[in-house]
Amino acid sequence: MIAVVYSGSKTAFWKLAKDGKNIAECSMPGINPYFNDQKSILHMLNKKTVLINHAESIKKMYVFAAGASTPGKKEELAATLSLFFKNSKIIVNDDLYGAAISACYTDKGIVGILGSGAHCAYFDGKQMEDNNFGLGFILGDEGSSNYLGKKLLTYFLTEKLPLDLRAQLETKHNLDRPAILDRIYKKPLAQQYLSSFFDFFIENRTHSFIQKMVDEAFEIYTQLYLLPTIKLHPGKEIHFVGIVAGHFQDRLRSIAEKHGFKITTITKEPIYNLLNYYSN
Repeated sequence: MIAVVYSGSKTAFWKLAKDGKNIAECSMPGINPYFNDQKSILHMLNKKTVLINHAESIKKMYVFAAGASTPGKKEELAATLSLFFKNSKIIVNDDLYGAAISACYTDKGIVGILGSGAHCAYFDGKQMEDNNFGLGFILGDEGSSNYLGKKLLTYFLTEKLPLDLRAQLETKHNLDRPAILDRIYKKPLAQQYLSSFFDFFIENRTHSFIQKMVDEAFEIYTQLYLLPTIKLHPGKEIHFVGIVAGHFQDRLRSIAEKHGFKITTITKEPIYNLLNYYSN
């Protein structure tokens, strides 16, 4: 039996397969070795009956996690998972590599992530090209769900949000300035809190202000991440992975066309392609 895991900072998706067939699946809060220590990861695993029931049967695990971008962090996460999955060989890579395999398999292409985080890189069919992107939710992640959540709360706190959207936020989330600032600056996992507002964007996707926010975020992402990568690798196919790209692919394709390029594929949930790749 194998397990395939794809984790952003908000959500980790698990799929278990045997003889090429999916036999079990689950999801849990994101596993990021920069934000989750050994104790918290093991606590999350022990809350999932599916994983408890199959832990001893899993012989190989392919894990793609946000934050697992250095040898040290990969080893740290693999060591933690090995305490739970004691019979498994565990292979850890970052979420960008998982996105590339999901979108390209072994072909070459430019791969962008627009999910709970944001990233972009060229994939040569075997490995990712190094760059200076992937700075996380404080210094980067432009265009991601946590970036959009941050912008939404900024507009809310500075009273620049249209009254109808403001009323929805106040009613649904019971927001006020002290509660927001306390949650972001004093409590852990601020990036998950910011990403939690992405449902609000989906629910209000036809609102002109929301569309403008999304377009502006995609434009910034394009300028900072995509155009520099295209300049280095002109003519290569462009692929996107992630919930933000998936839910707002019409807006993303429109921004791309404005800059004179086309997006080949957009995959909202890469876990399915990853399972197919490693099961076969």
